[in-house]
Amino acid sequence: MNGFLRFLTSARTSWIVLVVAFAGVAALFALGSGAESETAPDSGLPDSAESVQVEKILESFPDADTTSALLVFASEDGEALPPETVAAIQQKAFGDLVDLTPDGFIPPPQVSEDGTVALLVVPLTPEEDVAAQSERADEIRALAADGLDDVVTYLTGPEGFEVDIAAVFDGADFTLLLTTVIVVAVLLLITYRSPWLWLVPLVVIGTADASAGIVARRIAALAGVQLDASITGILSVLVFGAGTNYALLLIARYRDELRLAEDRREAMRRAVRGAGPAIIASGSTVALALATLLLGELSGNRALGLACAIGVVVAMAFALLVLPAALVLFGRWLFWPYVPRFGSPDAVARSPWGKLGRAVSKRPVVVALTGAVVLGALASGLFFVQTGLSQNDRFLQKPDAVKGQEVLAEAFSAGATSPATVMAPVADAQAVVEAAGNIEGVDSARVVEETSDWTRIDVTLTASAETPEAFATIERLRADLDSVGSGQTLVGGLDAQALDVTGAQERDQALIIPLILVLVFLVLVILLRALLAPVLLLIAVVASFFSAVGAAWWLFQTPLFGFPAIDTNVLLFSFLFLVALGVDYSIFLVTRAQEETRTLGTTNGMIRALAATGAVITSAGILLAAVFAVLGVLPLITLTQIGVIVCIGVLIDTLLVRTVIVPAMAFIAGDRFWWPRKPKVTDAEAASAAASEVPATRADRRHRATVS
Repeated sequence: MNGFLRFLTSARTSWIVLVVAFAGVAALFALGSGAESETAPDSGLPDSAESVQVEKILESFPDADTTSALLVFASEDGEALPPETVAAIQQKAFGDLVDLTPDGFIPPPQVSEDGTVALLVVPLTPEEDVAAQSERADEIRALAADGLDDVVTYLTGPEGFEVDIAAVFDGADFTLLLTTVIVVAVLLLITYRSPWLWLVPLVVIGTADASAGIVARRIAALAGVQLDASITGILSVLVFGAGTNYALLLIARYRDELRLAEDRREAMRRAVRGAGPAIIASGSTVALALATLLLGELSGNRALGLACAIGVVVAMAFALLVLPAALVLFGRWLFWPYVPRFGSPDAVARSPWGKLGRAVSKRPVVVALTGAVVLGALASGLFFVQTGLSQNDRFLQKPDAVKGQEVLAEAFSAGATSPATVMAPVADAQAVVEAAGNIEGVDSARVVEETSDWTRIDVTLTASAETPEAFATIERLRADLDSVGSGQTLVGGLDAQALDVTGAQERDQALIIPLILVLVFLVLVILLRALLAPVLLLIAVVASFFSAVGAAWWLFQTPLFGFPAIDTNVLLFSFLFLVALGVDYSIFLVTRAQEETRTLGTTNGMIRALAATGAVITSAGILLAAVFAVLGVLPLITLTQIGVIVCIGVLIDTLLVRTVIVPAMAFIAGDRFWWPRKPKVTDAEAASAAASEVPATRADRRHRATVS
């Protein structure tokens, strides 16, 4: 280990590390990612899902190679469309729009009962190229609106949603990256109060982020996993957040060691030796927790787990290998104007966090109970949380397709815009139609088309799409139609797909959340070689998660957000990030406390650890919270909700749990905190030694403890 650290930091070899790293990154950029991200996430359901089975059967139908655009014509003033306007819309079914259809035919438009809305269904050939699809959509919009006054035209349906989703994600990755870089740069500048120190970690972590994106896509492609824009966005935020945290911890330790070592390279070796185990334990915990998503049913969960686990490993490698080699290239002046001089007074001894720790140690029970009450109050929103967002509710700014879908839902039957697609064997078709028509929540059922084996039946529901009432009707359809004829009938469509996604997400949560808890607990046990401390730390971080979700729900109900519910996958992802990243700060604190306990005892060791890590962990927590909040610049409400919950949770964990509650629990437990191990110096022995020393000797002892 010593030889490796010397190679990493010595004047003769540290530049080799940077050259090798630069060459590796250059090779990655030259190689490229080898894959392009999707414009937006898909359902990610496994082949066993009933809605997916329906989609596969649909591929055998004559119209499988066609899609459709729904043109919605709505009166601007809310009055019925004039007869001449309706006639003009009817004429469009025979005009230039026909040239865009595969068969040269467009069905006549449908007009709502109140006459305010007309619907024209335009069959289209699927277009794989996003740019060509967007150009065709612009042409359709122009032809539809041509010659119509006092009429609002919307393009919606499958074609409309694909084009609009592509549009809202266009350039989103660049916006996210630019915002993240600006936030990190500003916070590093504030943290270090140096005009140039912040540049070194920013460049290193920025390079790590670019490299992680390429490596993740390459490995994902080999594994047959597609990374969409939402996953690459989260990956970028995670690499910047975790990587900057590790950089802050390493640089803070390096600054302390520069006061104790005259040679800056020796100071860096001590810093890596001291901070390295905590960084490795932290990064490994996050990476392993993310890897548990690979066991999920939903391909989106697996893709996120794979990409982000790779990203954390890359960030950790850059923080421990490239950053030390980069920092030692510069002298102490890099910290100007607050240059850590050799032999300068111990700043830790004057830390306000140490004063806070001593105050908590005097009344730990009262402090712990007060902290629990605060967490409970924040978590009160859990009693009112609603989950599940419809497709129309997932965008921060509603695109044209969503607006058109809402107009259709108001003008026509609530479920007319997204009928359930029922696949029945040809012999059972008539019986299925009759049975479906008698099921509660079904408005109508009709045969649309058939092949030699299957009949497609469109079932219109009385409830609006993706509502609890619609889901209940889908469940009744599946249950009742299983007993009709051969029992091979399948129910698919938009509502069925959303219901399947919800079920798969619930199964993933039931499997992955316990695995994450067990995994984090085992890592803490191995790291601390104790049982009680890991249990207490895990309880604290889980409590901060519940508090974050509760507090976020109250925030989501304000006019600032106005979200109707939390999306189904938000809770799992938020739990994963908060538990894995939240335990980081406890690891940083407790590993330092374990180190200090060897000479100071448990109580004084925890106070000393809080004094030594308080400033850097607070800075890291605020920075990580701000970085996750940046997810709000992306167009999906799901990502905004994840960002807000993680932001609140990290702040709770940084400012309350790690600062007050964890030290209070350690003070209450005393030497039992490390059970079943016994600390080398117990609190009783430390108190006895302190009482037997004269004041001058006590000062010497504190100095020796600092040096050690």
